[in-house]
Amino acid sequence: MASVIGLVKRVKNASNPPAVTGNGTPLKFGILGAAKIAPPALISPAKNHPETEVYAVAARDIRKAEDFAKKYGIKKWYGGQRGYQDLLDDPEINVIYNPLPNGLHYEWTMKALAAGKHVLVEKPSGDVAEETRRMFEFANQKGLVLLEAFHYKFHPAMQRVKEIIDSGELGTLKEIHAALCIPQGIVGQDDIRMNYDIGGGALMDCGCYTLSCVRYLAKSDPTAVVTASAVKFPKDSRIDTATSAELLFPPSNPGGEPVKATIKCDLSANQFGFLPRWSDLYVLAECERGSVKLFNFPMPTIFHTITVSPTGGKTRTEKAYKFPPSSGFKGEDWWTTYRYQLEAFVDRVKGRTPTSWMSAEDSIANMEWIEKIYDATGLGPRPQSTFEFPTTA
Repeated sequence: MASVIGLVKRVKNASNPPAVTGNGTPLKFGILGAAKIAPPALISPAKNHPETEVYAVAARDIRKAEDFAKKYGIKKWYGGQRGYQDLLDDPEINVIYNPLPNGLHYEWTMKALAAGKHVLVEKPSGDVAEETRRMFEFANQKGLVLLEAFHYKFHPAMQRVKEIIDSGELGTLKEIHAALCIPQGIVGQDDIRMNYDIGGGALMDCGCYTLSCVRYLAKSDPTAVVTASAVKFPKDSRIDTATSAELLFPPSNPGGEPVKATIKCDLSANQFGFLPRWSDLYVLAECERGSVKLFNFPMPTIFHTITVSPTGGKTRTEKAYKFPPSSGFKGEDWWTTYRYQLEAFVDRVKGRTPTSWMSAEDSIANMEWIEKIYDATGLGPRPQSTFEFPTTA
């Protein structure tokens, strides 16, 4: 009963977080596009951060921008053909949140950086690694913070799993398996994730999480794509509705066997049989003396389990909704992955040290291996943006 009450409290506070008193001049965020992801990813978390304010939103349709702004208590809105650029030109705005379709990430992130704004860009950061590389090089040149929003990394649950693996409690790492499968019916056939021209596909959407996750826990990049296969979208065979891949990583110990990894992603998983099953939402690390499994690594605030199974020992279950008091890290049990991410982002912009981070090198490498997996499936990478950034900017 206590777990149910805890669940209800977490969901209630996460969806409608208590407001906090501002702490000095806030970082003012502008949102590119009235995207569905914006409320959980930024608007709600920002309400509970004393140093942030969601100040403006832009949409191609001015009425849509106005409706969105009024619904979420945003002071300013921009629309029309110049709406996005007008947002970037607003001198009051410090940070741009870019949740536009994948194929527009490069263009509008580069334009935001050119306007002198820090940027939080949704994953994947670009359609190809070269776009990601250029974005981070430009951010570094401008002295601005650019973060790709792999929010799962910032939550205490993922940090605890990494801590267990790194501690050596279960011995050296042997295999990692990650899966993120979305139940059938949630992603419609006309969804932007099914549009090749703007960077659609399962690997680009939920698959980039699984790849990032196995790379994060392995603490290295793969050395090879052993096999990869994709289920093609009937309306466009260039789009994958599901992709699976087997990867090899460097050995945990010099001279040892390579670490094996598998990733699985699906935008239309058949999760319903006689009983619903939600098993394909996990990361599992198998070590020489046991295993650790995190169920629901993308959304652990709702509910998660960390199952530690030592070989020949007693299995235990842990939960980590917030960091232990001894860590000195901020957090509440209802903080979402996005709220923890926002904390880290603001810390970096303010010159403080965040609890965790997604580096430029990490983002670039993730896109490089997405391309390699797509090559192995026979589908090939997504088309690079046709936007040409002025070299004098």
